[in-house]
Amino acid sequence: MFWDTLGYIIIVVGVAFDLLGCIGLVRLPDVYNRLQAATKCVTLGTAFLLFGVFLVYGVNAIGIKALICAGFVLIASPTGSHALARGAHKGGVKLWEGSVIDTYADENKLN
Repeated sequence: MFWDTLGYIIIVVGVAFDLLGCIGLVRLPDVYNRLQAATKCVTLGTAFLLFGVFLVYGVNAIGIKALICAGFVLIASPTGSHALARGAHKGGVKLWEGSVIDTYADENKLN
């Protein structure tokens, strides 16, 4: 009973993070800011959601699969986001005019 309730609370927190990440994908001005929203909010939200599923279902096939998927999301999402941001920067996609600094370009000038 306790684990079910805790699992449902964690699932709701995960859905809230996913919702905020989706709003960030729509509202933020450029590809780099959108990738930030997708990487931080959606990765954390999906991991919370899957961990909540594990707490609700326990140690069985569904729970173990949820933990495996959470681990995969925690590794693959930031890695893919980094690759997309690096490719966009190398491809010449400009930052939003309100951006303050481009540290990636500064580091490449030194090399």
